[in-house]
Amino acid sequence: MASGFLDILMEYINIVFFVFTVVLFSMFTIMGYLSTRNSIHYRNKNSFGDMSKLMASPLAPSITIIAPAYNEGLTIVENIRSLMSLRYVNYEVMVVNDGSKDDTLQKMIEAYDLFKIEQEIDPDWKNKPIRGIYKSPHKAFSKLTVIDKENGGKSDALNTGMALSTNQYVGCIDVDCLLLPDALLHVVKSFYQRSEKQVIAVGGVIRVANSCIIQGGQLEEIRLPTNWLARFQLLEYTRSFILGRMAWGRIDSLLIISGAFGFFDRQIALEVGGYDTNTVGEDMEIVFKMRRYMHERKLPYTVEYIPDPLCWTEVPEDPKILVNQRDRWARGNLETLFKHKDMFFNPKFGRLGMLSYPYWFFYEWLAPLLEFFGFFTIILFYWLGILNWEFFLAITAAVYIYSIMFSFYAILWDVYSYNEYKKTKDILILMFCAIIEPLTFHPLVVWSAVRGNYKKLFKIKSGWGSQVRKGFAKAT
Repeated sequence: MASGFLDILMEYINIVFFVFTVVLFSMFTIMGYLSTRNSIHYRNKNSFGDMSKLMASPLAPSITIIAPAYNEGLTIVENIRSLMSLRYVNYEVMVVNDGSKDDTLQKMIEAYDLFKIEQEIDPDWKNKPIRGIYKSPHKAFSKLTVIDKENGGKSDALNTGMALSTNQYVGCIDVDCLLLPDALLHVVKSFYQRSEKQVIAVGGVIRVANSCIIQGGQLEEIRLPTNWLARFQLLEYTRSFILGRMAWGRIDSLLIISGAFGFFDRQIALEVGGYDTNTVGEDMEIVFKMRRYMHERKLPYTVEYIPDPLCWTEVPEDPKILVNQRDRWARGNLETLFKHKDMFFNPKFGRLGMLSYPYWFFYEWLAPLLEFFGFFTIILFYWLGILNWEFFLAITAAVYIYSIMFSFYAILWDVYSYNEYKKTKDILILMFCAIIEPLTFHPLVVWSAVRGNYKKLFKIKSGWGSQVRKGFAKAT
């Protein structure tokens, strides 16, 4: 009797995993197709029409780049220098020192000759107290504003920047990111390319800067990371940004803009209350809120996505820091999905409710948990003697081969589209990473997601964690 029940249970579990796998393969294949179409469309659309002269005019739309900084003394001067050298006229750089405990503020003061200025603050100020606002008397640094405040977290720092900015658009980036000189031209162009819809946000591809040569705040030479953990992340970012988010952008269903490179219509962002300070997934949460705001008011809108390699950042090279980062991402994902659970298969929200949200629920949140517990289920079934070896080996081989093929396609499409890594050796190394990733890097990511969900579900207090910067390599 018990044996018969276990056999039936095993069959049902096999069916669930088979359906889950087939749907996963289908969705990723469609994503590959949609991302390819969107990339081709983007290249054709931007192959004509030079807006650089228009956007270099003082009459161009105004934009504020907000960069929260916490213990960034190692790279802060170089990063600000990069932000100050963008090819755009009407913009300001606002660095928000979020209560750093190192020499971040002092290094900025010394490098840019900053002085505290008097500025009236709203008596009903909702963010953490501001300790000082700094400007430089030198014309060369007139675009730079430094806000020194008590520590309140990244969201609080970004909200401070939004509140103090007076420009039409705000760019929320990580201070350790390097933006290419034409970055703002592409961003503002994206805000103005639509006539029938209001562009409320613009996101873009994040590239890995580890081992690249940086000089004077400029990207001098692109190199493949020498650290293997960074190489795996480069492969992961290529898949996620070049294929995944391009596909969601194609059907106007993008639900997340990376916190390292996101630009917003300031007025809409303020209308929804800015960033949520009670979540560690603030980048995903603000896009959800802004989309809901426009959708519920039946206002025509869209979220644009830029595939050009405009933003380069340093990724963790230490496994412990990486696990903390992915742990935080998992907690933020769960917090946002739970907060907006009424969107789940809700036709009222169109593609967002019927397609985007379910995808994030099943394949971004649930999939790592299924993988983790599925591993122990296989051990249990083997111990009970009811494991269907033919099915198990077949579906494992199919998933493994498909994951390699999808990674290969991402690598080759990136080579065809932008060809950032021109050495054949570098491409072969990335392909080797794709072959061993499911057995090495992926289990670490799955474990991080499980740990993050465990912390959140059992209310174990955990904050942002730390990210120790090595600093960018400099030309000699």
